[in-house]
Amino acid sequence: MSNICVVGTGYVGLTTGVCFADLGNTVNCIEIDPAKLELLRSGKSPIYEPGLEELQERNMRAGRLRFTDNYALGLADARLIFITVGTPMGDDGAADLSYVKAAALGIGQHLTRDAIIIDKSTVPVGTGDMVFSIIAEHAAPGIHFSVVSNPEFLREGSALTDFFKPDRIVLGSTDQKAAEEVAELHAPLGAPIIITDLRTAEMIKYASNAFLATRISFINEIAQICERLGADVREVARGMGADKRIGPHFLDAGIGYGGSCFPKDVLALHHMAASAGCHPQLLQAVMEINQSARERFVQKVETLLGDLDGKYIGVLGLSFKPNTDDIREAPSIDIIRALQAKGARVKAYDPVAMENAGEVMPEVTFCATAYDVAKEADALLLVTEWNEFKQINWDKIRSFMRQPIVVDGRNLYDPQEMASRGFTYWGVGRGSRDDLDLKPKDHGLLTT
Repeated sequence: MSNICVVGTGYVGLTTGVCFADLGNTVNCIEIDPAKLELLRSGKSPIYEPGLEELQERNMRAGRLRFTDNYALGLADARLIFITVGTPMGDDGAADLSYVKAAALGIGQHLTRDAIIIDKSTVPVGTGDMVFSIIAEHAAPGIHFSVVSNPEFLREGSALTDFFKPDRIVLGSTDQKAAEEVAELHAPLGAPIIITDLRTAEMIKYASNAFLATRISFINEIAQICERLGADVREVARGMGADKRIGPHFLDAGIGYGGSCFPKDVLALHHMAASAGCHPQLLQAVMEINQSARERFVQKVETLLGDLDGKYIGVLGLSFKPNTDDIREAPSIDIIRALQAKGARVKAYDPVAMENAGEVMPEVTFCATAYDVAKEADALLLVTEWNEFKQINWDKIRSFMRQPIVVDGRNLYDPQEMASRGFTYWGVGRGSRDDLDLKPKDHGLLTT
């Protein structure tokens, strides 16, 4: 078993620390935010992730998992040191590396033994070299260390499964022995291990996320065409996905991708490419299509209701996807703000994300249930496909609504069934309103 230090306890860091502790390793997690540290030490998770808090408490009780704000204590016995701090989107679209630089500085100043620094944060190509330089500048004489890139591929809502049953482990370093030692740490997971150079590993992460985002934008563009031509995008996607060369994943048409990864990483890759003298046309189109999907959704509401001023709109779901409370770059934010700009009054319900949403959208009325959202609503919008929305009592919902209009941003419901229950229903790319003019407005590169 290994002694591990994890610097940063955000989504990736906490999951990494907890799961490696559950594999029997001794893990110290460094967190410098006092409020967050206090919460962690009490056995509570600052993020919503199914099963994570229970695993955290179990490993804390077993003495394998500890939390500190002290670099010297956290690094004292660690041979393997993970950097898992955030890399938020900067004003120019580039990744903000200030937290990575601070982590590297803290490690360099307090490193007392030979170690392997494992960069798990999503970072631009070349960051591993920067981390090495910072640590080398501040480390004590005689300390030997290597840097390994180990990009994460965790999905919010299924992080524990993704950690313990990964599709692959990617490791990149100029030090083959260091990469092999990190590979040994991951051996119990039984996943294929890809060892490459440092910069290639960093690029694998960006290329993977950009490709998945591209699939989403592709099917959303197909959905727009389906609406015009009277085809059903769900059946189109099913037919496409049956081809083994294509597969069914990430072909669900809707209101676009969001969250902490895809928007930030596609934009960061675009920035890297442009800075290197490339012309990333496809990445540009992916971002534009993603934004237009949200715009078209609002246009549908406006087309169905006419003037939105004074209208009551109910929103089901606020997080960018189910099983998380993360609202970063969530489609709900853009949609709600656009509706409010047109004078609509918005009520909303989400099983876990309302507290986070309230911090950025305090003017929204948050409700206790989906049925409360429907009361006196002129339209009900499905934005996040939580399980509890799959079997709503629609007769009850209809009795509460001022107008029985449902706009389904995730194609969760069957159009014929909704019509039979007396609803005016509109999905995405279902070919039901191809006669309407819903061309997206022209816009430039999305940067916020």
